[in-house]
Amino acid sequence: MKPYKNKINRIRSFALSLIFIGVVIMYLGIFFRSNEIIMLIFMVLGLLAILGSTVVYAWIGTLSTKAVQIVCPNCGKATKMLGRVDMCGHCREPLTLDPSLEGKEFDESYNRPNRQNEQTDKK
Repeated sequence: MKPYKNKINRIRSFALSLIFIGVVIMYLGIFFRSNEIIMLIFMVLGLLAILGSTVVYAWIGTLSTKAVQIVCPNCGKATKMLGRVDMCGHCREPLTLDPSLEGKEFDESYNRPNRQNEQTDKK
């Protein structure tokens, strides 16, 4: 199982990868200089990937302003938290603001609404 990362950092990494993917797609279009239509298609697809990255960055920026800022008990640095459970962006310490999840093993599925319904049904 791959290590879990902070949600905000994971989404920012995805947006950064969209930029690089867009540049690579545009670069591949250069190999089709003799056929302008194919070159134009590659350039437009690369531009769309970069524009998609801009949209993702704007979305995570607005989401980040609404995120709860807390101080990590492990490293003492301020980090932003999305959802019921998240990881510290600096030391990957599991964090939660939900008292019912204190002391439980970290599970990303605690953030899913259907998981919350299952827990209330068990009580």
